[in-house]
Amino acid sequence: MKKKFTLLSLALAASIIIVGFSILDSDDQFMACLACDGSGVVNKISCEDFIVEIRFRNTGEVKGTWSVNIAFEAESWTWSGTPKNLTLSPHHKKTLTWDGNVPENASTGSLARLVVYYADSFKPLDWWIYIIEGAELTVASSRVR
Repeated sequence: MKKKFTLLSLALAASIIIVGFSILDSDDQFMACLACDGSGVVNKISCEDFIVEIRFRNTGEVKGTWSVNIAFEAESWTWSGTPKNLTLSPHHKKTLTWDGNVPENASTGSLARLVVYYADSFKPLDWWIYIIEGAELTVASSRVR
């Protein structure tokens, strides 16, 4: 009896999760980010280059065109890419790439989050740039006489 109850509970929980995700996605014909298969924090110093690649998919039933842009947003600094036009047929995918450079005013210890802007919407992604100290002091040698 316990095994049946446990299996029934797991099946019910999985069904609720699946239905919840399908409801969230149905409101958003354009699923902004398929490339959110990763996430993390990338350490950079001010003025250092970076590359952002995002894979998009049209989850709708008709061809669509969107203006898409990205930004890294922090309390102390921001960086914005150049907007790109994206046209996708139903269920098709395409990867867009932006080349960027951490601003000179990005303060050490600050953390900026990647945000995607499209149509009249935006979607914060789980990618962050963490600004580390560019100079590091290391003891190269010592001598005592």
